Amino acid sequence: MDNYASIMGISFPKITLDRTVEVLSEAIQQDHSDLFHVITVNPEITMACQNDNQLRSIVNEAGLITADGIGIVMISRFKGGNLPERVTGYDTLLRLLDSGNREKWSFYFLGADAVTNEKACEAIRAKYPNLIISGRHHGFFTMDEEIDIVNEIHSLKPDVLVVALGAPYAEKWIHKYKSKLNAKVAIGVGGSLDVIAGKVKETPDRWKKFNVEWLYRLIQQPARWRRQLILPRFAIRALFYRERK
Repeated sequence: MDNYASIMGISFPKITLDRTVEVLSEAIQQDHSDLFHVITVNPEITMACQNDNQLRSIVNEAGLITADGIGIVMISRFKGGNLPERVTGYDTLLRLLDSGNREKWSFYFLGADAVTNEKACEAIRAKYPNLIISGRHHGFFTMDEEIDIVNEIHSLKPDVLVVALGAPYAEKWIHKYKSKLNAKVAIGVGGSLDVIAGKVKETPDRWKKFNVEWLYRLIQQPARWRRQLILPRFAIRALFYRERK
């Protein structure tokens, strides 16, 4: 287990952003039929896994999980796990877009509202002209539309399926249709399309440097305060959690 750090029963690989992108690139380049599901696990998902057995099973079955949150990294270091750095969904997406632009990968973007989805795809086309946007759809769909979306993704066979439906719904959605999506890699990216579209401001580097991105987001979106309450709860529970041997 030297290559993993256990946080509240979840085994996080000691992996950097660079290595994460390498792993996903390898999955895209391999000729296989199984979808590679990467989950960026934040404190909210970690806490939800304590009471949601389905979600815990999905996390356990993922091709790769990463530590999405400085809180998880700090807890791991306090408990001797020493995760090297946080690897967020947003940062991973940007690196995938950059690699996709070089390698001419195809992407399908699912999620956000209709206007935001369109604006995000326009911004991506402008910045990454060599990658292929094989399809897109907003996240406000009916059950009938959902089946059509799954069939469309299946027929388009994207290298990367980007799902911005919010956590943990995105993770459950990907897992639900895992055998039907016909994509190579799938990743839930939270509100990343909102940032790319310019709907939400990107956190400045200086805030990221001091690991207070959560505070910047709270200032920009005060309605998030209820969600932020989970952070101290997570810290206390994680510190006193007894890992099973």
